[in-house]
Amino acid sequence: MAAIEDHPLRYQLANELHARPFPTIPVPSTVAYLAVKQPKEAVHRDRMADLQHLKDLLDRHGAAHPQPGATHHTAQLGRHTLKWEQHTEFVAYTLHGEGVSDRAFDPVDFDLFPPDWLAAAPGQRITSVLIRIVPRPAFEEVKQKVRDWFVPESLAMAMVLDDNAIVAGDFRIDPAGHMRFALFANPETGPQRVGRVVQRLCEIETYRAMSMLGFSRVRGLSPTIGAMDASLSEMMGEMTKGRVPAEQTLQQLLTVSAELEAMAGQSAFRFGATGAYEALVNQRIGLLREQRFEGFQTMGEFMLRRFEPAMRTVHSTEKRLEVLADRARRAGELLRTRVDVERSAQNQALLESMDRRAALQLRLQHTVEGLSVVAISYYAVSLAAYALYPLAAALEISKGMLTAIITPVVIGAVFLAVRRIRKSLH
Repeated sequence: MAAIEDHPLRYQLANELHARPFPTIPVPSTVAYLAVKQPKEAVHRDRMADLQHLKDLLDRHGAAHPQPGATHHTAQLGRHTLKWEQHTEFVAYTLHGEGVSDRAFDPVDFDLFPPDWLAAAPGQRITSVLIRIVPRPAFEEVKQKVRDWFVPESLAMAMVLDDNAIVAGDFRIDPAGHMRFALFANPETGPQRVGRVVQRLCEIETYRAMSMLGFSRVRGLSPTIGAMDASLSEMMGEMTKGRVPAEQTLQQLLTVSAELEAMAGQSAFRFGATGAYEALVNQRIGLLREQRFEGFQTMGEFMLRRFEPAMRTVHSTEKRLEVLADRARRAGELLRTRVDVERSAQNQALLESMDRRAALQLRLQHTVEGLSVVAISYYAVSLAAYALYPLAAALEISKGMLTAIITPVVIGAVFLAVRRIRKSLH
């Protein structure tokens, strides 16, 4: 019996669900995380350069290369495990190994990524993170450690995953240039669960950094948007007062509208990406299932106070840009209507002027026709008189009398002939 044919992408799409497994990280461990992004046109970057940079790192340790076209790869680099992921706008490297240094968050821990290799990266660092994973001590010792490691006013700390671990971080860049997080794991917390927490911490920080690019874009756009808003309001005021010709205002308005549309088009991707990254930050924090630890703020509260206002600024600026573009379009439509009405009035006045000229021309034509009858009659009477002069003697009348007799007849005949010609032309 013949089997049903599979769709050619069936297995590939099913395997995609399992393509990016969480890392398995024992306790204690040290994690070094790096995200690299091209400064411009990151979506359309040369992705082969990302792969080549990864291969350069793998070759230093004699590790196997990824498959052609791969977007994720895991390899063993000596005592450490590397996880590489290629995303839409950035590339992420996660290195983790057992044990922790005597000095908490020692910058030497990040030297797992060779300095010369980092300098040759096809892009710029968007974030880097050091995560220190240790067994969970008593509450007082936990509080003492985080106070020593982090800035107190920025510290976010919570129990996560039903109190299986405690995470802490201050979202500040340390003197070595890295973000720092601490993870205190319960004895019964397995390496897979630790790996999930680590993955989510790295994602929270990366997506937070990526979403803040939208805030940076907004800060750069705000002065321009403010100037355009004022210019648009001024033009609409002039349009209302009617002191400036409508066509001149329309040209200025079309220029502003074109600039707004160009600005919106250039910012559309960044605004959309910012919204997506913001949602991912909130989702990843939600997956941690935070519970308050003593009186410390949770990561969710930290984001609500520090991160959410920046995102609201991005969304309000995006909305403001849309509203401003709509205002410009509506003003343009009103101004076009006004220009059309003015042109219609001008056309009507022109038609009335043409009608008056046509009437004058008709009267002039009638006058010329009357004069033509007189002139033709004059010559016709003269010709008729010359023709009938021999009859004057026979009829015993004078030439003047003969001319007087034939004049009305000739004029009437000429008038009728001219009238018939006029009717045939019309």
